[in-house]
Amino acid sequence: MSNGSIKVFLADDSQQIRERVNSILGAAHMDIVGEGATPDSCVAGILQLHPDVVVLDVQLEGGTGLEVLKAVRSADPGVAFVVFSNNAAAAYRKRYLQEGAAQFLDKSTEFDQLAEAVAKAGRRAVH
Repeated sequence: MSNGSIKVFLADDSQQIRERVNSILGAAHMDIVGEGATPDSCVAGILQLHPDVVVLDVQLEGGTGLEVLKAVRSADPGVAFVVFSNNAAAAYRKRYLQEGAAQFLDKSTEFDQLAEAVAKAGRRAVH
């Protein structure tokens, strides 16, 4: 792990998406500290690994990202969340932002903004 790099946890039920996000954020010199596909594995991993930022999908295997967001925010409110999902309807966006997500991006149209959004959220989490 490089000094001062942003530590990121990837919470997405798609292995292909996790690999693509890992590649993009790795190229931006961010440190991917863990990954998960289910709400339980994500919450456990996040609370154990203490990332600065979680990249979170709305739909996870066997549950939702909202479960993860609420559980982690109650246990460790310093973790920042960037929601990154194909389910980008206004109602989802509003709910996740109300629950404390730093940003909500649409996978289908905002993939190119992910590294910048994570960096911004990470700077707030680190400082």
